Amino acid sequence: MDSSCTQRILIDVLDLVLLVIYCLVSLVVIFLRRQNGNEKIENIENRTRNWFFVVVSACSAVISIANFIAAAWIAFDDKHEFKHLDWVVYGLRGFIWAGFALSLNIHRTRLVKTIALIWWLSSCLLVSIINIESMVNGDVLSVFDSITWVVSLLLFFSALRLILGKERNSENNTISEHLLVSEDGDNGTMFSNASLWSKLTFSWMNPLMSLGHSKSLDLNDIPPLDSEDDALVAFQAFCHAWHHEKQKNSNKSMKQNLIFFALVRCYMKEMLLIGFYSFLKAISTVALPPLLYALVQYSNNANGDLSLGITLVVCLLVVKVVESLTQRHWFFYSRRCGMRMRSALMAAVFQKQIKLSSLGRTRHSAGEITSYIAVDAYRLGEFPWWFHTAWSLPLQLCFSIALLFWIVGLGALPGLVLLIICAILNVPFGKMLQAYQSNFMVAQDERLRATSEVLNSMKIIKLQSWEEKFRTMIQFLRDIEFKWLGEIQIKKAYGAAIYWISPTVVSAAIFAGSAAMRSAPLNASTIFTILATLRLISQPVRMLPEALSALIQVKVSLDRLDIFLLEDEIEQTNTTRNFIQTADTLSVKIDNGVFSWDSSSVYPTLESIDLNVCRGEKVAIVGSVGAGKSSVLCAILGEIPKLSGSVEVYGSIAYVSQSAWIQSGTIRDNILFGKLMNKKNYEKAIKACALDHDLNTFPYGDLTEIGQRGINLSGGQKQRIQLARAVYNDADIYLLDDPFSAVDAHTAAILFKECVMAALDKKTVILVTHQIDFLNQVDRILVMESGQIKQAGEYEELVRSGMAFEKLVNYHQSAKIVLDPAKPLKSIKKPEEIENQIEVQYEIPIENKGTAQLTEDEETEFGSLGWKPYRDYISVSRGYFLFFTVIFTQTIFTIMQTMSSYWLAIAIQMHNLNESILIGVYTVISALSCLLAFTRSWFAAHLGLKASKEFFCGFMDSVFIAPMLFFDSTPVGRILTRASSDMSIIDFDIPYSMVFALAGWIELLTTVIFLAIVTWQVLIVAIPVMILVVYIQRYYLASARELVRINGTTKAPVTSFAAETLLGVVTIRAYAMDESFISKNMQLINTDAKLFFHTIASMEWVLIRVEALQNLIVLASALSIVLIPQGTIAPGFVGLSLSCSLWLTSIQVFLTRWYSVLENSIISIERIKQYMHIQSEPPAIIDGHRPPHSWPQEGNIEFSELKVQYRRNSPLVLKGITCAFMAGQKIGVVGRTGSGKTTMISALFRLVEPVSGTIFIDGLDICSIGLKDLRMKLSIIPQEPTLFKGSVRTNLDPLGLYTDKDIWEALEKCQLKHTICKLPALLDSSVSDDGENWSTGERQLFCLGRVLLRKNKILVLDEATASVDTATDAILQKIIRQEFSNCTVITVAHRVPTVTDSDRVMVLSYGNIVEFGKPAELLESKESYFSKLVEEYWSK
Repeated sequence: MDSSCTQRILIDVLDLVLLVIYCLVSLVVIFLRRQNGNEKIENIENRTRNWFFVVVSACSAVISIANFIAAAWIAFDDKHEFKHLDWVVYGLRGFIWAGFALSLNIHRTRLVKTIALIWWLSSCLLVSIINIESMVNGDVLSVFDSITWVVSLLLFFSALRLILGKERNSENNTISEHLLVSEDGDNGTMFSNASLWSKLTFSWMNPLMSLGHSKSLDLNDIPPLDSEDDALVAFQAFCHAWHHEKQKNSNKSMKQNLIFFALVRCYMKEMLLIGFYSFLKAISTVALPPLLYALVQYSNNANGDLSLGITLVVCLLVVKVVESLTQRHWFFYSRRCGMRMRSALMAAVFQKQIKLSSLGRTRHSAGEITSYIAVDAYRLGEFPWWFHTAWSLPLQLCFSIALLFWIVGLGALPGLVLLIICAILNVPFGKMLQAYQSNFMVAQDERLRATSEVLNSMKIIKLQSWEEKFRTMIQFLRDIEFKWLGEIQIKKAYGAAIYWISPTVVSAAIFAGSAAMRSAPLNASTIFTILATLRLISQPVRMLPEALSALIQVKVSLDRLDIFLLEDEIEQTNTTRNFIQTADTLSVKIDNGVFSWDSSSVYPTLESIDLNVCRGEKVAIVGSVGAGKSSVLCAILGEIPKLSGSVEVYGSIAYVSQSAWIQSGTIRDNILFGKLMNKKNYEKAIKACALDHDLNTFPYGDLTEIGQRGINLSGGQKQRIQLARAVYNDADIYLLDDPFSAVDAHTAAILFKECVMAALDKKTVILVTHQIDFLNQVDRILVMESGQIKQAGEYEELVRSGMAFEKLVNYHQSAKIVLDPAKPLKSIKKPEEIENQIEVQYEIPIENKGTAQLTEDEETEFGSLGWKPYRDYISVSRGYFLFFTVIFTQTIFTIMQTMSSYWLAIAIQMHNLNESILIGVYTVISALSCLLAFTRSWFAAHLGLKASKEFFCGFMDSVFIAPMLFFDSTPVGRILTRASSDMSIIDFDIPYSMVFALAGWIELLTTVIFLAIVTWQVLIVAIPVMILVVYIQRYYLASARELVRINGTTKAPVTSFAAETLLGVVTIRAYAMDESFISKNMQLINTDAKLFFHTIASMEWVLIRVEALQNLIVLASALSIVLIPQGTIAPGFVGLSLSCSLWLTSIQVFLTRWYSVLENSIISIERIKQYMHIQSEPPAIIDGHRPPHSWPQEGNIEFSELKVQYRRNSPLVLKGITCAFMAGQKIGVVGRTGSGKTTMISALFRLVEPVSGTIFIDGLDICSIGLKDLRMKLSIIPQEPTLFKGSVRTNLDPLGLYTDKDIWEALEKCQLKHTICKLPALLDSSVSDDGENWSTGERQLFCLGRVLLRKNKILVLDEATASVDTATDAILQKIIRQEFSNCTVITVAHRVPTVTDSDRVMVLSYGNIVEFGKPAELLESKESYFSKLVEEYWSK
C-alpha cells in the first residue's frame, strides 16, 4: 500500500473518531433534554432550511450510497482478494459520508454544531492536502476521488457559512442559547449576538477592548450580562433543584451535601460541555510528543518524502490550534459556569439571612454570614475549573505514561516506579495542605468577624481608648491566621521542588532503563520525545495536589453553606398574619401565648400572654428594663419562637425598632422604603415626624446621602426618619418600640401629638415607652413585669388599682418634686424661632447645596501606574534581598534547565560517549536546577509572607489611628473588602504570580536564544511575533486593568448591603419588603458578575491571540526542519529546536497569563496602600507632654472660644463656646435634637479637633497631650450602647484590670446583678454580636457598669438613660450622685428631670450657648429657654 493510501486511511480513522464523538454527544443532548421534560423538539428548531445545506447533504448521501455499493461489489466479487480488506474501508467511508449528510441537517446545540464544524473543516483540509500532493507528484486523480474532493470543498463552504453567522436558523431554545434583553431594551448583548466564529475567537470582545484602549473604562461602559447569566435565573434554577434535593433526602439517614447535588442538577449540561473541551485539550496535548517524534525521525531520513513532512507540519499546526481553542474555551466556560454558581449561592445566602430565625442568628454572626458571601460563594466560582482539572490531568497522565511505553517499551518501568513514588509523596502532602487550609479558613473567619465588629464599634473604642486592646486582639487573630498561611506557602515551595524533581528523576530513570534493557535507542527522537512527554507528566504531578487542595476548600465551603442554608427559619406558624383587614374589628389577638428566645431555657421570655387589640386602638406597653416589652412586639411580628398559644394579626404592619435602623442612601430612599412617591402622603409623613425643618437645612434636602448606619445623623433624626418611614407606609397596625427615647421633650411632644394621635388617628398603634407623660391619652395600658402582663386597663383605672403601675407613676412624680411644683408654670407662647426650631447636627444654610456628600465615591486609580506598585510591594515589605535572590536563582535555574537539554543534544552526536556519562551529567545538571527551583520558591514564599505581614500591619495601624471622620464617611464594606479580598490576594496570589511572571520572562528569553542558535531562520518569524505579542498584551492591559479596578469597587456593595440588611432584617420582614431587598441584591450581584464575566473574557481574548501568534513560530520551526536539506542540522539539534518551539508556546501563554494576573492583582497593593496613608488623628502619647499620673485631681473643665467643624470649608457646628465647669459640679446639657450637644462631647474627647479655641482640664490644654492620656482619664456612657461578642466579664472589663468582686459590685450598682445571677454561666455568660441577646436598656446598663469600674474624675452621660424606664432612670441617677459625688458629671439628656438636680444647666441652640446657670434660677425666669423646655416636657 503506497503512502497516499495510508494517508487516506488515516483520514478515514480521524473522520470515524469524530463521527463517533458527534453521535455520542448528540445522544447525551437528547437524553438530557428528555430528563428535563423537553422530549418534543420541533423540527423547525433542529433543522436548517437553507437550500445550500440541503444540496450538500444530498451530495453527501449520494457519495455514501456509492461507497456502500463499492463495498458490496468488492465483498461479493470473487476476483478480489481480501488481503487489504478494501471492502471494509469503503464501508466505513459510506458510514462517514452518511454522517456528513445527517450532520448538515441537524444542529441540536452549540456543542454539537462545534463538533460538526471541526469534523467538516479537518476532513476537507486533509483531503485537499493529499490530493494536491498527488497532483504535484504527477499522479492522476480518479473520477470518484475528484467527485469526493468537490463535495469535501462544499463541506468547507458549509462550515464557513455557519461560522460567519449566515446560517442562524438552527439556534435552539436550550438554556445556553437564550438572548439577553438589555436594560435599554436592545435584543441581546455583544456575546449573545456574536457569530460562531466570533465566539470561537472571542472577537465579540473587540469593541470593549478598543474602547478600553482609547479611554479609561467606567462602569457604564461595561455591557450587561447575557440573560442566562443573570443572577435571578441562576437563583431560581438553584432553588428549584435545592428543594427537589431536600425532599429527596428528607427520609435518608445519611445526610448528603444538598448544595452539591443541587448544583449538579442545575449545571450538568454546562459541565458536560466543559468536560468535552478539557477532554479534547488533554488529547491534543498528548498528541504533540508523537508528532515531535515523527518530525525528528523524518529529519533523520535522507530519503524522506516531502509530502509526508508537510503533512506532519499541518497535523502539528491542527493539533496546536485544537489545543489552543479547547483550552481557552475550557477556561472561559468553566469560569462562566462558576460565576453562575457563585451568583446563585450569593443570592441564596442573602435570601436565607432574611428568613433566618432568631436562634439561627445567634449561631451565625454577621461577620460569618458576610464571609459566606465574600469567601465561600466566591470560592465556588472556581469549582468547575478545578473539578475538570482534577480528572483531565490524571487522564493526561495516563495517556503520557502509555506514550512512554510506546516510545521506550519496558525501559519506562523504572521511571514509572519513581513516578508512583512521587505521586504517593503527594498524598500526605495534599492532606497536610488540606489541614492547613481548613485551619487557615477558621482563623480567617474569626479575624474578619472581629474586624467587622471593631469597625462597626470604632466610636466607642476611641471614646474608651481601647484601640490598643482591640488592635492587639486583631493582631493576635491575624498571627494565628498567619501561622497557617506560612505553613501553606512554605509547603508550596516543597511542592515546587517535587514538580521539578519528578520529571528530572523520572527522565534519568527512563534513560537508564532504556540503556540497561536496550528497549529503545537513546537517539534524538527518543530522548526529546521522552522529555516532551515528561513535561506533560510534570503538570499533573504539580497541579493535582493543588487541585486536590482547591477541591477540599470547595468542600469546606459547600459544607459551611449547606449548614447555613439548612438553618432554622422564622416559623410561619408563629403568627397567623392576614394582610387584608377583615370585617371584624380585631387587629391583634394573642391567646395564652408562651414565647422564648431560647427554647432550651427553663424560664420562657413571655408567658401567659393574652392580648386583644381592636382596630384604631392606641395601646401603650410599659415596664422596667428587661420586663419583656419589646418581646411582645416581636411576638406579634412572629420573630420570637412560640412555645404554645396562638397569635393572629389582621392587616399590614409598620414597625419602628428601638435602635433606629437606617440604610445607606438618601433620606428620601429611607422614608419611601421601596414605595412609589406620593407627594401628598410624603409631605404629611415629613411634617408629622417633625422632619420638615431638618430637611430644609440639609445640603441636598431629602436627597442628602446618609452614611452607613446613619452615622452623619443625630440619634433623634434617625429615629424620626424611621418613624416617617412607618407613617408613609400607610399600614393598618403600627408597632412602635420606644420611638421617643432619642429625642428631646419638645420633639417627643410633637411626635406623639402630630404623629401617633393625629397622622395615625385611625390606625392601630401599640406603643412601647418609658415615658409616663403620654399614657393618659392612650386607650389602654399594659404593664409588663418578668415577662407577664401584670396589669391592663386605662390610665385612671391603673392609677387607682396600685401595684406595678403605681410604682412607675410614683417614680415619675418624685422626679417632678425637684421642679418645685408649688410654682406651676403657666403656658407661655414661645417665639416663632423657638417654637419651630429643630436643629440638625450640621447647621448648613439651604443655599449651600453644592457641598459634597458625606460618603464619597470610592477612590480608584486610572491607567497604568508603571513600576510604582511593584516598588511599593518590595519597599513596604523591605524585601530587596529576597526579591533579587529570587531573580538570581530563577535565572540560574532556567539556564541550567536549558543546558541539560542542550547537553543531550550535543551528547547524542558524540558516538564515543558512554551512555552512563550522558545520563549522569544530565542528572547532575537537572538535580542542581531542581535545588535552585526549591530555593527560588522558598525565597518567594518568604518574600510573600514578609509583604503580607507588613501590609496588614501598616493597613490596620493606619485604620486604628484614623480620625472618626474617616469612619463617618467610609462604608465599613470598603474597609472590610480590603481586609478580606485584597489581603487574600496579597497573601496568596501576588507572591507566586510575581515569581511565575519573572520565570516566564527569563524562560522566554532563554528559549528564544537557544532556538536562534539551533535554527536561526526562525528569528525571521519570532522577532515580529514577539513585537506583536508585546503590543497585544499592552492593548489588553489597558482594558483589563480598569475592569479589575472597577470589579474591586463592585464587590464591597454586595457584602455591605448584605451586612446592612442583616441588621434591619426584623424591620424588613415587618414591612414585608423581602422581595424588594432580594431584587436589589440581585442587581448588585449582576453588577459584580458582569465585571467578572468581561474580565475573564478579556483574559481569554488576549491568550487566544498570543497562542495564535506563537503557533506561527512553531510552524516556522517545523517548516524550516522539513524544508532545509537533510543533514544540514544535526538530529540532536532538530529535537532541541522542535522541543523549544513547542515549549515556547507554553511559556508565552504561561507568561501572558501570569503577567496579566500579576497586573490585575497588583491593584490590591494600590487599594491597601490608599488606606495605609490615611490622615491620622493626633498621637496617643506625646513624650515630654504627658500629664501627671494623678491628673485630673479636681475635674475643672474650661471651654474657651471653642469652634468646631466636621470638614474643612463646611459650616461651624460649635460657634465659639466659652464656659467653665467647676470641679465636682453636675452639669446638665440640654437642647433640641441636633443642637450640638453630642458635638461638644466629641470635642471634649477630641473625636473631632477644634478649628480654634481651647479646652482646659485642671488648667491643662487637652490638645497638648496624647489622646490616650486624655481619654483614659474620662469616662462616658454613649448615646448608642455598644457590646462586643464575648462574655459579661469581657464587656465590662475589656482590659482585664479588675477583680470579679469589683465587677459584681458594679453590676449590683447598675441594676444588672439580679439578671446575671439567673444565668448559669454568671460572668462568663455569652454576649452575642452587638449584644443582640440583651435588650437596649440592659446594654445601656452595661455601659454604666464600665464607668463605675473606672471611677474617673470626669464622667459624661450622653443621653445615657434614654432607653430605660423612669423608675430605673431615677435609681441610676441616685447611684451616679452617690458614686460620683466628688466627680464632675456632664449629663446630656432629653428628659428634663435627668438634669434638674444638676448644679448648673447649659442650653445649646445652633451651636451656641443660649443659657448657662443654676436650674432654679433659670426656672424662675419664665422667658428662659430652659423653663420653656421644662414646660414642654410636663405639658406633653
